[in-house]
Amino acid sequence: MTTCDSPAATPVSATHHLGLALLALAMGGFAIGTTEFMTMGLLPQIADGIGESIPTAGHIITAYAFGVVVGAPLLVALGARLPRRGLAVALVLALGVGNAVTALAGSYGPVMLARFVAGLPHGAYFGVASLIAASLVPPQRRGRAVSSVMLGLSVATVAGVPASTWLGQGFGWRSAYGVVLAIAVLAAVLIACFVPATPGNPAATVRQELSALARPQVLVAALTGMIGFGGVFAMYSYVAPLVTEEAGLPDGSVPLFLLAFGIGSVIGTWAAGRLADWDVWRSVVLGFLSSVVTLVLVVPLAGSATALALLVFVVGALGSLLAINLQIRLMHEAGDAEMLGAAINHSALNVANGLGAWFGSVVIAAGHGYRAPSLVGAGLALAGLLIFLAGTRTRR
Repeated sequence: MTTCDSPAATPVSATHHLGLALLALAMGGFAIGTTEFMTMGLLPQIADGIGESIPTAGHIITAYAFGVVVGAPLLVALGARLPRRGLAVALVLALGVGNAVTALAGSYGPVMLARFVAGLPHGAYFGVASLIAASLVPPQRRGRAVSSVMLGLSVATVAGVPASTWLGQGFGWRSAYGVVLAIAVLAAVLIACFVPATPGNPAATVRQELSALARPQVLVAALTGMIGFGGVFAMYSYVAPLVTEEAGLPDGSVPLFLLAFGIGSVIGTWAAGRLADWDVWRSVVLGFLSSVVTLVLVVPLAGSATALALLVFVVGALGSLLAINLQIRLMHEAGDAEMLGAAINHSALNVANGLGAWFGSVVIAAGHGYRAPSLVGAGLALAGLLIFLAGTRTRR
């Protein structure tokens, strides 16, 4: 596959603008971030549309996360030999297909299957897109290049998710998934036009790629994300009752706190690339220590709307900082299987999503209130830091 305006093997510096290439890759991340998070905002409408209760309809969120966990290592291993630009285009189009099927599905079972399919390319796309982005810049700028791709995911939480939620509420939830299909097609066109041809690894095999999963440091880095990043989701999963029950604000205030989280994510993504180029190890340690302190502070300060908004903003920023630096760490530890390392990070973060939300629900059900999940989150972040430090000591 060639770009819109150049031969397949043309060097990047000769005819391609780096900014447009990174923008194209970020657009794929924007499509993924929009479809992943807008489902939560449209859950009541989806439940009505398929004739199920909201808790039952909530399983479609789990189906998407499960698709990410399964698809990331599998699709990367199968596609390691393919040209990377073509693989990125195929993956973002597969995301579009999953959203198209979601929009057309008429009942609970087909919607569950469609969301699983939509989740399959998620981690694999970020794996190949991150590797492409890193290959376009000098080594000392790799962190910023990878964070540029991830910026699409963060911007989706600020712009894509609110806009698609508004659209789905006004014109039917299926219309929102149709828009994601259009965004995915646009991203595929932009990638084909502006991202230079990047060869795959012709010597790669499925066994060779998956063998990276057996490397102790890859497992430690993935486990760090699975446990430590769960701290973010333990708090964020219950941000709505924190706002209404603990801060005493009306339901209409919740989107403002979600916006604060999204803005924090964008700023954290921007900062993460620069911190990664400075020192990935120190950035991860700093991110976890700051997360522990911030999540603990939620417990005494959640009654203040201003303080809670600031804490939600900081949690969003730290979440992005950790996600990107852990991804770069995994890419490094995976050796020749860098793409798999980047993809595995997204599997780990989706496991963290489920674990954080589940631990939070346990303490709420035990009668400890809506502030308690944040304290659990601080414990998870501390556990992630200890795993990370133990892995570093073992490596040395």
